[in-house]
Amino acid sequence: MTHARWLAEGRTAPKDHPAGRLHVTRKDDVLHLEMDRPGTHNAIDAPLRDALREALDLAVLDPTIARVELRGGGRTFGVGADLAEFGTTRDPARAHAIRMQTLPALAAVRCGERLVSRVQGLCVGASLELAAFGRIEARRDAIFHLPELAMGLLPGAGGCVSLSRRIGRQRTALMVLSGRRIGVETALAWGLADSCVDALVH
Repeated sequence: MTHARWLAEGRTAPKDHPAGRLHVTRKDDVLHLEMDRPGTHNAIDAPLRDALREALDLAVLDPTIARVELRGGGRTFGVGADLAEFGTTRDPARAHAIRMQTLPALAAVRCGERLVSRVQGLCVGASLELAAFGRIEARRDAIFHLPELAMGLLPGAGGCVSLSRRIGRQRTALMVLSGRRIGVETALAWGLADSCVDALVH
């Protein structure tokens, strides 16, 4: 399926949810980031995307920040990009320019292992692609998924780089082409997750 066809079939999500928020706090040398978008399972809209990029840029620029902890509020880490915003920028050149200025992955890759994502529930699409640039500490109920191909897309939030570095091109291709959901045991065996924890607390 092409992305244009997917859009034409009206599969995007409703547009009536409040804008996403990122709660940013610092304790000693740890920067805590919590995605907060109730009702959308922390879908990343433009305001949340921009806030993530700004916070990660701060971590890159501030050498006194030794660790960046990223989590999602509620029962889900994140379901990726907000489907309601898909197709809102139809010009490919403009869309690319916006991505190069705002993509959180461009800062996340510079944080390296200082970035630690604490994952519960669904970790899907762009949320997984971002988390994979650093360490992933997963709860036992975590599920990892790349659904973009069914929308006529390839992972565009950095996943072709972040996941292939962690689990290799073949397993990344398997996740992309099959849309297969990966549980914690498989994620640990593949190196997609670094550790499994029963509870995620500050």
